[in-house]
Amino acid sequence: SAAPAAVFEALMDANTHAAFTGAPAEISREVGGAFSAYGGKIGGINLELVPGKRIVQAWRPGNFPEGVFTLITYSLAPEGGGTKLSFTQQAVPESAFEHLDQGWHDRYWKPLKAHLEKA
Repeated sequence: SAAPAAVFEALMDANTHAAFTGAPAEISREVGGAFSAYGGKIGGINLELVPGKRIVQAWRPGNFPEGVFTLITYSLAPEGGGTKLSFTQQAVPESAFEHLDQGWHDRYWKPLKAHLEKA
């Protein structure tokens, strides 16, 4: 129910990200800049940032082998009185798919939605 700009900020602002996930985050707002979430358990590099519209990141949890990343894309579009968030994650090792899929739902989508509904 939030505007695309608010969803973008929740994902890209370290303090807001930490507020909705309940864990420390450091997030560069520059293309080529690094980010980490969950106290460093997840990290990566920003590849494309279009405020209010799109975030593309090379992303990896700390238990992936060194140098192995997936490619995540958040696409944001106005819909009704809120935002349609489309998400893709490419190059996910088959052995990690189920764990990551559940993690996105439990640790990102549900708390993000609850956080934005309170705002």
